[in-house]
Amino acid sequence: MTSNRPANESFPRDCRLNDRAWELATALREQAEDLRIAPVSLPGGGQILDFGVQARGGLKAGLRLAELCLSGLGEVRLESRQLGGRTWPAIATTTDAPLPACLLSQYAGWQIARGSFFGMGSGPMRAAAATEELFGQLNYQESPANCVGVLEAAALPDESVFEFLTEKTGVPAASTVLAVARTASLAGTVQVVARSVETALHQLHELEFDLSRIVSGYGTAPLPPVAHNDLTAIGRTNDAILYGGTVVLWVTGDDTSLKETGSRVPSSASPASGKPFLEIFEAAGRDFYAIDPALFSPAEVIFQNIETGHTFRFGELREDLLAVSFGLSPA
Repeated sequence: MTSNRPANESFPRDCRLNDRAWELATALREQAEDLRIAPVSLPGGGQILDFGVQARGGLKAGLRLAELCLSGLGEVRLESRQLGGRTWPAIATTTDAPLPACLLSQYAGWQIARGSFFGMGSGPMRAAAATEELFGQLNYQESPANCVGVLEAAALPDESVFEFLTEKTGVPAASTVLAVARTASLAGTVQVVARSVETALHQLHELEFDLSRIVSGYGTAPLPPVAHNDLTAIGRTNDAILYGGTVVLWVTGDDTSLKETGSRVPSSASPASGKPFLEIFEAAGRDFYAIDPALFSPAEVIFQNIETGHTFRFGELREDLLAVSFGLSPA
């Protein structure tokens, strides 16, 4: 199997992730009323876009939030699919730059805790801070003039959060935008479920697959009902991908390594698979890091080799578990 440490030519060395996202954030601020989001400026200079904490947000806001998280290197849209004999909404993500869009930007790899505030950080601000081991492995870091982050949080960040980010990224608060939504909001639910491709890439990274072979990605997962609290929302949004997510990856290279690796990519490869995520989470003491990391992957992964013309499918959908998680009555 080839190594998962891409050579320098595997993706542009200057992806301009924060620059791209800053342009998007500027446009989103101008569309605030239409998107039902709320721009907030802190006295210390920090800029917030509230997508779903105090603001109403909505489907369109969630789709744009997910694209912001991808630094504009992917498209996110609402589709429909069958779920338990019903027509059901689904979130589809498409990208021709899967490595920078998903791992260097979208992956929620940064826990941010300051005082009473806690949020899971994603977006291109991670590339400016480059505190995660991932950035050393992929040999990537940015030194942008402006910085954009996305927070999954139940409250809006205060000035201490911006001070912390400035310390880590080197970008002043006045040049930093944080887009925020709680998980139990419509926009927050959409942006989490838009991570199907990202979860597949992260699992492949853990399996030391050569990510430079992945040229394009498409993923879809059912959009769960918005939960009445964040804990239930965490369960439903994870289940949507773990048991309902399908990811197609267009790859180059040999078929043998795809066959060898493929069966270990879907969530079903984890011994923890087979129960609603909320049960697994509670059993782990609500500690994500106490859960087998192999669980955090789509239910189904399909490789299409554009050089050999062969297709390989691994994993299976679990509509029975989705019905329990989503609280669906029999059709």
